[in-house]
Amino acid sequence: MTRRAIATVCLSGTLEDKLAAAAAAGFDGIEVFEPDLIGSPWSPAELAARCADAGLTIDLYQPFRDLDSTDPERFARNLRRAERKFDVMTALGTDTMLVCSSVAPDAVADLDRLAEQLAGAADRAAQRGLRLAYEALAWGAEVSTWDAAWEAVRRADHPALGLCLDSFHVLSRGGDPAGFGAVPADKLFFLQLADAPRLEMDVLQWSRHHRLFPGQGAFDLPGFLGAVLAAGYTGPLSLEVFNDVFRQSDPRRAAVDAMRSLLWLEESLAHRSPGAAPGAIPPPPALTGHSFAELAVDGVSGPQLAGALTALGFTHTGQHRSKPVQLWEQGRARVLLNASVVRPEGPGLAAVAALGLESTDPTASALRAEALLAPVLPRTRGAAEAELSAVAAPDGTEVFFTRTGPDGWPADFLDTGAPASPGAGLTAIDHVGLTQPFDSFDEAGLFYRAVLGLEPEGVVEVAAPFGLVRTRAVANPDRTLRLALTASLLRRGGWAPGVPAPQHVAFTTGDVVATARRLRAAGAPLLAVPANYHDDLEARVDLDPGLVAGMRECGLLYDEDAGGSYLHLYTEVLGSRVFFEVVQRIGGYDGYGSVNAPVRMAAHRRLRLATA
Repeated sequence: MTRRAIATVCLSGTLEDKLAAAAAAGFDGIEVFEPDLIGSPWSPAELAARCADAGLTIDLYQPFRDLDSTDPERFARNLRRAERKFDVMTALGTDTMLVCSSVAPDAVADLDRLAEQLAGAADRAAQRGLRLAYEALAWGAEVSTWDAAWEAVRRADHPALGLCLDSFHVLSRGGDPAGFGAVPADKLFFLQLADAPRLEMDVLQWSRHHRLFPGQGAFDLPGFLGAVLAAGYTGPLSLEVFNDVFRQSDPRRAAVDAMRSLLWLEESLAHRSPGAAPGAIPPPPALTGHSFAELAVDGVSGPQLAGALTALGFTHTGQHRSKPVQLWEQGRARVLLNASVVRPEGPGLAAVAALGLESTDPTASALRAEALLAPVLPRTRGAAEAELSAVAAPDGTEVFFTRTGPDGWPADFLDTGAPASPGAGLTAIDHVGLTQPFDSFDEAGLFYRAVLGLEPEGVVEVAAPFGLVRTRAVANPDRTLRLALTASLLRRGGWAPGVPAPQHVAFTTGDVVATARRLRAAGAPLLAVPANYHDDLEARVDLDPGLVAGMRECGLLYDEDAGGSYLHLYTEVLGSRVFFEVVQRIGGYDGYGSVNAPVRMAAHRRLRLATA
């Protein structure tokens, strides 16, 4: 049975907070990070008792730094220091201590001498029934790769000395996990797992500030773990993540995120193993598109959104049987306006409150979500209303698993009898854009990847008028379901965008120029684009003059990639933070027009200041 552990360094708070969070998230064990113990009023023995009461084992004590030395007196002092730590380990009831490769100026370069010193320390540990797991820090002074660490351990040839393999230290240095097979299984003492984005920076700073939980970064963690397990490792799967955001977040929420990452990692590895038995987590049913986007409105913003939808060619086709919720439709594009959400912040607010995602098996989607620690939300269901399950995304957005059909969620709406609008050529929802709290940006990416089975795309950073904005899209394989998640990297002081935390719903059309002309004729609140934009566009891109003229007339923006091009327009902000986008994808364009986001942000702020 797989055992899962987490280093206390991953979580915020006191040691008491960390233990409670790890236990509540279902971890089996912890790594005790020495500074957490030093700052705790609990003695090692009391910590051991508290862990036992919480159902947690102590799998590792760490870190012991700078053991080896070219100075004999200093090495002797280090051995005395190790003996004191062995006392702590005995009281903790753990038998393994992590020994990092030295970063000190007196680190031993000669492998034979290093092996001799490691063997000497291991001999003292063995006399106490303890073991040393030697780890190569990626910035170690003399030993910085896993294979160099293995060579030192191999030469030491001591039964109480083995390797700790850390995915960050191995993969950040371009190490090849395929080589793990040359290490005897009984020398694989411990495993630490961390993901990370690909960054060009000092490896120490990369490690200390930017590690992530598995599935949140760019490393091939399933491949790494598969190589470790194939080499015969049988210990716990343990997370060791240094991250400035995680160290400031609610530890219980971070621990759930951490556990979800391990469950995702194990499932991903199983998918790579031919003939693997079905796991305990139901596989993700296919999500095939957007059923609806639900906007929470009030008495002020509701009529404003209804007017905008009318101008965009939507028809108010349905009224909910028991709730103040309107259904607006055009083609397969559906928007719900929900006036039942109480918003005490002030009148005139609107927000994306829920998403309906089309699932081939809504029940299985909900079961998978619960298995991945996203409980189904309680919901009041009236007579003759569909059974719908929803879970909460990290930003609080409710995600419904739906089927659109006679017996599905549309049955909850009574026909208004309103004559159908001729429409403006909008056919479906292309994507929904959601601003994430900075602290939950990576958590959100993992949530949509693990819980819903959507695949994350690369992170894009845009230098916006109000600071750097980071975007990561998630989508299903055929791109009929897309979400764009954004976050501002830093926000300090009172200076802020005119539209904090914007959200938008993007609709697709087959001819955005024709659609834009219809929208202008209908009085839709379209966002004006400065003439400077189109002047620059003509200088940068070789486009048909007729197309550029149409873009100037209609306020369209343009982007292209290797697969095709993208024409799009925006509305003004409606209800404090929500706006709509209309897009036309040409060829195989797969982006979201992020290059144009600064133009849109500046225009929205200008309008907000003009109407404030």
